[in-house]
Amino acid sequence: MANFHVLNPADDVSGLPEIRRISFSDLRDALRQGWDDFCAWPTHAIFLCLIYPIVGLALGGLALGYAVLPLLFPLAAGFALLGPIAALMMYELSRRREIGEPASFGAALSVVRSPAFPAIVALGILLMALFLGWIYVARDIYQSLFGVLAPESITGFIRDVFTTEAGWKLMLYGNIAGFVFAVIAFCVSVISFPMLLDRDTGAVPALLTSIRAVAANPVTMAAWGLIVAALLVLGSLPAFIGLAIVMPVLGHATWHLYRKLVAR
Repeated sequence: MANFHVLNPADDVSGLPEIRRISFSDLRDALRQGWDDFCAWPTHAIFLCLIYPIVGLALGGLALGYAVLPLLFPLAAGFALLGPIAALMMYELSRRREIGEPASFGAALSVVRSPAFPAIVALGILLMALFLGWIYVARDIYQSLFGVLAPESITGFIRDVFTTEAGWKLMLYGNIAGFVFAVIAFCVSVISFPMLLDRDTGAVPALLTSIRAVAANPVTMAAWGLIVAALLVLGSLPAFIGLAIVMPVLGHATWHLYRKLVAR
């Protein structure tokens, strides 16, 4: 049994893995393979069970008052920071399908028995801290421009955001802050979670490898980030229903992107 560890490997590992250079065709291929994995094992029901309680809580908050209204967009955008955690089961299903092992819901849940699970939890806590930090910053930006009082109505809030100088500043400063948080989360997590399922390296080597992969492929990985953002927006438009397909496909595709980026 592997020794309990979090930050570093259980055994001596000489250096970090080699990072490959990838092209835009690799991104298309990763998406195609992700779609194939999803068709082989559809998991949309799992994501519906995750998405709609969150939507229900947001609507319930609105029913109790408009204090949560300024945070709806930051909350929706911020959940993308936690995407790698939600996609853990997709990585495991793709890994099993790749090596010819049977895939099932129970097999997907086996990630909790992975020797690297403590390191996965550590990285998950890091992403959660980034998410909470983003919500805190978004709230402070809103209150610095509009004060601490809750909006009086939804229509009034929308009018203030789009037709006043304070609203324009809110969109500008909020998007800049959100972009910074998104870039940090993307760099530290884009392949670190798949890597931990694939090899028991510890959180620090996985995090550093993820950053190195982005640094070695800045244009291609920026394109991947834009693809992920665009698909998440498209999936959110029809009452969030599309996310039940978009999120698992992106999870599977990220596994194949990891395979292309990190030498075995």
